[in-house]
Amino acid sequence: MKHKSLDLSKTALGIELGSTRIKAVLIDEFHSPVAHGEFEWENRFENGVWTYPLEDVWTGIQAAYQQISQEIATKFEIPLTTVGSIGFSAMMHGYLPFDSKGNLLTPFRTWRNTNTKMAAERLTELFQFNIPLRWSVAHVYQAILDNEAHIHDINFITTLAGYVHWKLTEHKVIGIGDAAGMFPIEKHTNNYNQEMLQSFQELVDSQNVSITLEDCLPKVLLAGDQAGSLTEEGAKMLDPSGTLQPGVPLCPPEGDAGTGMVATNTVKEHSGNISAGTSIFSMIVLDRDLHNYYKEIDIVTTPDGKPVAMVHCNNFTSDINEWTNVFKEFAEAIGVELSQQALFTTLFQEALKAESNVGDIVHCNYYSGEPITGLDQGRPLFARMPDSNFNLANFMRSQIYSAIATLEIGMEILTQKEKVQIEFLLGHGGFFKTEKIGQQMMADALKIPTSVMKTAGEGGPWGMSLLAAYMNHKSNDQMLASYLEQNVFNQESLTTTNPEKEGMQSFEAYLKRYKKMLNVEKAAVQYLN
Repeated sequence: MKHKSLDLSKTALGIELGSTRIKAVLIDEFHSPVAHGEFEWENRFENGVWTYPLEDVWTGIQAAYQQISQEIATKFEIPLTTVGSIGFSAMMHGYLPFDSKGNLLTPFRTWRNTNTKMAAERLTELFQFNIPLRWSVAHVYQAILDNEAHIHDINFITTLAGYVHWKLTEHKVIGIGDAAGMFPIEKHTNNYNQEMLQSFQELVDSQNVSITLEDCLPKVLLAGDQAGSLTEEGAKMLDPSGTLQPGVPLCPPEGDAGTGMVATNTVKEHSGNISAGTSIFSMIVLDRDLHNYYKEIDIVTTPDGKPVAMVHCNNFTSDINEWTNVFKEFAEAIGVELSQQALFTTLFQEALKAESNVGDIVHCNYYSGEPITGLDQGRPLFARMPDSNFNLANFMRSQIYSAIATLEIGMEILTQKEKVQIEFLLGHGGFFKTEKIGQQMMADALKIPTSVMKTAGEGGPWGMSLLAAYMNHKSNDQMLASYLEQNVFNQESLTTTNPEKEGMQSFEAYLKRYKKMLNVEKAAVQYLN
């Protein structure tokens, strides 16, 4: 069935390379999605490193784009020869070093790797500023500490989003939100912190390493800046059929944290959001500097450069997904077919029936290392006492609480030590697709009202398409927050869930058990190899 006409010149395409899916969204001039594309992929643990082959990057992007193209052809009976603007985002940070000829010097090292502990600790002490394990500068310095041969050949370092953008436009640039996970940003200049760059340079010079980090980093751009256009070769990389024409403008590439803020309209001071998927992180836009620095808190920025306190946990739904697949296998074994969403909904609804003490059972959901609690590896665990009440409801509530627990451990620093005021949080990502259940448990755990928009399920790629549209359609000097409020979210309705006393007490008791469980987790990492 043909839909109403579509002006391709007023559309915006956002593509985000997440941990388990590469997702694409094309929006119209009213910022509404008109086509979707998706490609499932998974990281690999090879030679002690979490990675994705770059061949999979392009296979996935092309597959997601092809779905967009086919949907437009079906709905509107037109070929997708152009779009108004394009933006790419991806899982943040990690390490992609290239030589002067554009050759990748090591396999892509993702955010999930925790082998950078020594580098992160030394740089945090040097800068008096928290450098997380997954940040690009930690990967660079760890490679130097490990005397890796490739460090002498580094010409360019970027993130996954920056890499894709570079290949499609030939521009070595990056959005400030993603840049803030490569190297600390100076808020007054919206650029890399020069004092810290100098300190880093003196450090590596003393170790006789011939690298000038500042020259290797991509140029920092703000939301709304022009960031190049699709080259002829880039158009073919995105659409091998040759239908897409070159010349489409691209906005600065961003990280998935930045697109999450845009997708939830939380780029103003005092606002915050939670992105809940394979990993989970909260983003709180600050109105002042924190009094101290903490290894649990990353200081990054919004896509337009405002400082943000980020609590990032490497682990969230991986363990829940694994257990859900076991239940799915059982259902299929007895001849029952269930969709993934129906299965999640059923299991989450069961969690509502749990006892307040969750049956005195406990999970540790660490599929990989977790810097916030000092674990460099993960061992998913489930434990119960002989007299624990082990049933499905308690089991699922424990799974969900376990997934939230590490985020709460980090958030306690902001709310209790730093007295940061957070009026409410906006949730987005797959965890919030099961209506109200995860949302209520998140509100109870964090003791903060938690809201969800009807567009929450669109997530990062939609947020990236909004940044692409903002670059093309903003009025003179219109700030990002103003554009989002006036043009995108002016009629958006929220569903807000307030913390409930019984739920807060239940989670508090569980968190005490969870923290004790971490000693068991540390032993498991030590002895189960």
